[in-house]
Amino acid sequence: MKAIGILTSGGDAPGMNAAIRAVVRTAIYYGYKVYGIEKGYKGLLSEEIIEMDLSSVGDIIQRGGTILKSSRCDEFRTEEGRKKAVEILEKFGIENLVVIGGDGSFNGAKKLSELGVSTIGIPGTIDNDLAYTDYTIGFDTAMNTIIDAISKIRDTSSSHDRINIVEVMGRHCGDLALYAGLAGGAESIVVPEMDIKTDDIVKRLKTTQKRGKKHSIIVLAEGATSIADGAIGLKKAINEGDEGADVRVTVLGHVQRGGAPSAFDRILASRLGNKAVELLIEGKSSRVVGIKDNKIIDLDIDEALSMTNTFDEETYEMAKVLSI
Repeated sequence: MKAIGILTSGGDAPGMNAAIRAVVRTAIYYGYKVYGIEKGYKGLLSEEIIEMDLSSVGDIIQRGGTILKSSRCDEFRTEEGRKKAVEILEKFGIENLVVIGGDGSFNGAKKLSELGVSTIGIPGTIDNDLAYTDYTIGFDTAMNTIIDAISKIRDTSSSHDRINIVEVMGRHCGDLALYAGLAGGAESIVVPEMDIKTDDIVKRLKTTQKRGKKHSIIVLAEGATSIADGAIGLKKAINEGDEGADVRVTVLGHVQRGGAPSAFDRILASRLGNKAVELLIEGKSSRVVGIKDNKIIDLDIDEALSMTNTFDEETYEMAKVLSI
């Protein structure tokens, strides 16, 4: 009986469990044995490998995080480490591997495919920073977590006439900040892709204050470099422009990674997990799955990793118009 291995790597994302469930159940449906590799590539090298059955993935579609756990692994970055990984996979009879994660995880899958392991990548990252797919698993849930936090912060901000800076994740991609800021009614959105100055933000704040609005929300992406010293630097700049301003900073941090996945992420993860197994059954390797125009797609992993993200400037400009 042929075997399929599955691992989650890099940062966890809500919906990973739904993808694991889809891979396991699709593989078993087609008569494959399935092995779960715990703690990503690190667990692979330490042989933390368990056989999975239908009950292994029961009652997990609604759970955040990943039941297989995740970690980083420096040893796997070496040629010796990857050769060792292939030997371990062969030892367990695993000829096919599904990797759920971001670009770093995909690079690992690519290296294994070059050594003869059939690999398929599933995009699981809240950052939504993989250009080949419209959405990554976890992005929608993280965005809604941020929107919920903004709504709560706005309640207390309006009660005290405060300016609140909300720092969100996204690494070098501003999608979380953009879409959560738009949906949350933020007065200013700071993203890595757009060059916005502190003077511009202070000017916008004064404009809103003149029309009687005393509280404001600013959403700032952690990777934005146009603002020196990030949220703290922006707070200082606002205070320098308006000494009487009451400015507070909220760094949402890893709360954005947790929580039950949204319906969108559960459905997306299920579709992608199912497609990944089908590709392996067809003998495909070194490919990734994604979604484009609501259609599940697959393409070569090299092509996917070489694509450059295009920031949605049109929506960004619209958000500025709506926040006057």
